[in-house]
Amino acid sequence: MSAYPAKARPEVSALGSSRIRDIANAGMGRDDIVPFWFGESDLATPDFIREAAQQALAGSRTFYTHNLGLIELREAIAAYATRLHGITLSPQRVAVTGSGVSALMIADQLLVSPGDRVVVMTPIWPNIAEAPRLLGASVVRHPLEISNGRWTLNLDKLLHALTPDTRLLILNAPNNPTGFTLDSASQRTILEHCRKHGIWLLADDVYERLVFDGSAAAPTFLAHAEPDDRLIAVNSFSKAWRMTGWRLGWLTLPTALMPDVAKVIEYNTSCVPAFVQAGGIAALSDPRGEEAVNKLKADLDAARTLLLDGLQALGRIEVPRADGAMYAFLRIEGMPDDMEVAKALVARHGLGLAPGSAFGPEGEGWLRWCYAARPEKLSRGLERLERFLQTV
Repeated sequence: MSAYPAKARPEVSALGSSRIRDIANAGMGRDDIVPFWFGESDLATPDFIREAAQQALAGSRTFYTHNLGLIELREAIAAYATRLHGITLSPQRVAVTGSGVSALMIADQLLVSPGDRVVVMTPIWPNIAEAPRLLGASVVRHPLEISNGRWTLNLDKLLHALTPDTRLLILNAPNNPTGFTLDSASQRTILEHCRKHGIWLLADDVYERLVFDGSAAAPTFLAHAEPDDRLIAVNSFSKAWRMTGWRLGWLTLPTALMPDVAKVIEYNTSCVPAFVQAGGIAALSDPRGEEAVNKLKADLDAARTLLLDGLQALGRIEVPRADGAMYAFLRIEGMPDDMEVAKALVARHGLGLAPGSAFGPEGEGWLRWCYAARPEKLSRGLERLERFLQTV
């Protein structure tokens, strides 16, 4: 037996497994499961996007590309952000990445050193909070609160937590799992505080198009920032264009970081495949892309109403209102063990929900239900939850 056991470094060993995957793995392969555990639409990517990628493959676009992405896609992203938010964004500030989660890790690798203090708004998708820990940072969790039946951010408490020794603040809004959205005035206040103390701000905007207040998109920190501010914005094609499996995202960064981000991308993935980027170009440049986003938003809004009304009608369920993303975050009265509940729902009733504790200790006792699904599927899920409630 070796005197030197095969072990990963402590930061890796300390990472928990995905509780979402733990539940999903228990139900995958069963044809009686109605799954709502993952954050993706149950509809495939629109045809015109798939066709663009197929044409690129047929045209032998299978070679290495620039670390920062095809200039055509970077230009399309910059033009899209300019149209959407009324800002002026240069493509020279855009870097294409192999997914939104890769963009988050690359941003962390650019900024975070061992021992750095990182503040994260929670509950949050576990990858976002765990990546800085993987790099040796000290992560401070700042939880959202519930007020008058809605998710809210106590801005004064957050600013108090953003001490001058903080290296990085990470915000995800619209938020996974709660759906919380952050208003423009609060964004300005947060950015000014970070600017005053030299704190970097990492904004995860992957759900920015999925808002239900009649606006085209959620507010963005980019609208308040100067080009050289310590701000990095992360975005992705996964949600709004139903491209989760494509693994295509982007970063918007200060110009001064562009040479360094190219190096970090090189050491992670080198580049994103050209045929995948062709799909992204089509999503942003073809008028059908905006039509697809608006259709998805309308479908999600109707699904959200159906699900929230159905949950409230069941009784014993608390489900705070929120204006964005694609999730209902709920808890059942008298049932604080979310993992036990999620396992029972899968095993006995074929209903797949994500356990709230997957999103941190603030989510213990909660369940996340992704409503990016067709009405008949949501109705089946509600029926199964009702049967579960009748037995407990």
